[in-house]
Amino acid sequence: MKSSLLVFASALLSPVLVVAQSLEWAYPVQDNVMVPSDITADTVRTIPGSDRSYTQAEIDNHWAPPDWFPDDHAPFPDVVANGDGEYVRGCAACHLASGSGHPESSHLAGLPVEYFMRQMADFASGARIDRFWMNPIAEHISDADSREAAEYFAGLPPLDWIDVVEADTVPRTYTGDGRMHFVHPDGGTQELGMRIIETPNEPEFATARHPYAKFTAYVPVGSVARGELLATTGAGGTTVQCAICHGEGLRGLGEIPRIAGVSAMYTVRQLNDFKSGTRNGPASALMHATVVNLTPEDIVSLAAYLVSLDP
Repeated sequence: MKSSLLVFASALLSPVLVVAQSLEWAYPVQDNVMVPSDITADTVRTIPGSDRSYTQAEIDNHWAPPDWFPDDHAPFPDVVANGDGEYVRGCAACHLASGSGHPESSHLAGLPVEYFMRQMADFASGARIDRFWMNPIAEHISDADSREAAEYFAGLPPLDWIDVVEADTVPRTYTGDGRMHFVHPDGGTQELGMRIIETPNEPEFATARHPYAKFTAYVPVGSVARGELLATTGAGGTTVQCAICHGEGLRGLGEIPRIAGVSAMYTVRQLNDFKSGTRNGPASALMHATVVNLTPEDIVSLAAYLVSLDP
């Protein structure tokens, strides 16, 4: 487990006592009132260690996302770099050159190719529903492009990019560009409750689509230990031990994906979608049976534990 796990709390609560009523918070939408910024579309951005520069408009172009460190990875397949037509955006725009993505998008680094292809088929058929872009992308992308993208991301090493902090009270945030939570420049705090909030450690890196930008996941006090109990024992029949399918260290097994070190907000969405049937592809039946008895508190705790693990 990551040594970076910290606890900030007015009182240690074990087990977690705050009751979650809904998991809708895990599906963030951009706030209507945006915080002013001195970065405009014409602002030229650079990042340490890269000899490249892009305007913010170029960074935000989903059909030509930035590649800050091209020597760090194999050449982009064309669909990763430029997409294909009106509906198919360049994969690196959301998932980054590193495949880490951000809390609003999925991790792809190291995913098994056939698992990737099954998810694209599920998105295309509507068996798996995304609230934003993945369904039309999957409907219009070719199988050849999907496989090229899958093979590119499968060859990338997963990164340890999320620090975990258990807390009762967390910095005040707003939901900005990319549907990401940012610490509010005016300061202040908020009660976390039975939620998870992930914020970039260096916002200027996240808004530049830095492939190695790190995040902090604020999770409820006691949730990591409670999630570990659920994941490793099944908690008396509430669920099943995750390692049975996801392998040692939960780093994946065969065509079953890694779930260790994954964005906690992303994990909450996936467990909730399996439970609700929003993820309902041919391979989803086992996961539905695994999560059907989980409460919102269970889902938050599992996500907190999984993000605390080394990828």
